[in-house]
Amino acid sequence: MQTVVGVRGENMKKLKESLEKLEKRKDTNPHYRELLDIFGEVLILREKTGRNLKKDICPILDNHVEKKLSGGLPLIDFSRGDLDLAESRNYFLSLLKIAGKINEGETEGLIRELEEGRLDYEQMVRESFSHREETEDEEESGREDLVGFLIEESLRPVLERIAGRYRESIARSDWREGYCPVCGKEPKIGELREEEGARYLFCSQCGTNWQFRRIKCPFCGNEEQKTLSYFTVEEDERYRVDVCDRCKRYIKTVDFRKTQEEADLDIEDIATLHLDVLANEEGYD
Repeated sequence: MQTVVGVRGENMKKLKESLEKLEKRKDTNPHYRELLDIFGEVLILREKTGRNLKKDICPILDNHVEKKLSGGLPLIDFSRGDLDLAESRNYFLSLLKIAGKINEGETEGLIRELEEGRLDYEQMVRESFSHREETEDEEESGREDLVGFLIEESLRPVLERIAGRYRESIARSDWREGYCPVCGKEPKIGELREEEGARYLFCSQCGTNWQFRRIKCPFCGNEEQKTLSYFTVEEDERYRVDVCDRCKRYIKTVDFRKTQEEADLDIEDIATLHLDVLANEEGYD
């Protein structure tokens, strides 16, 4: 079992590596420099918040873990049960202050609404785990994107700790669902690893990786090769977008096997926002 000092040292090493990769992406993706600068601050605050956590978000019964995973159920069900969100809410408020460097008016408004009780943080958390239709209003959509990212990040430290605790149990379970085994969130990005191109999905909500069939849609389970395809951009074929013509969903995929780079999918998700735009323009959600 790792000591507290050992875990902290490992986390600091991971943070340093992430910040180094982030600096490289600023050079290769200068149009995302402002976002990557902000995300660097988020990574530093994430590590500090995770280090100082006092409680779990909810109880997890160890003797139920194997049964839940074997039955295709994530460890945490955000649709029911009590959640202890005090620490995550404080982190959310700190994140709003960082995000204010990009959109001060929007974030100040959110802080006021939270303080005045017009916004309920717990309700926003639970809604973030349900599928809601996207608004067609561009201004409102921008607000939803900002809030969605901040809500997701606000839960990251506490969920990342739980994910680390049960990493071995998840590996033994041979989880092959298209959603996260820890929190149930759907992935936005994945990667190809190893010489044979094994596919791994990544949960931005809690940082969990898990292996998944290469020719299969993680969202609808479609395995018909003729309705599954992908596209790349000429500038860099290390990045691609896998699409399903049955459910019209997409997922970004990173392939660093030729360069033998180790991908940081948190950073790559931001550095490939242009792929999200392209996928949306092609009619995929």
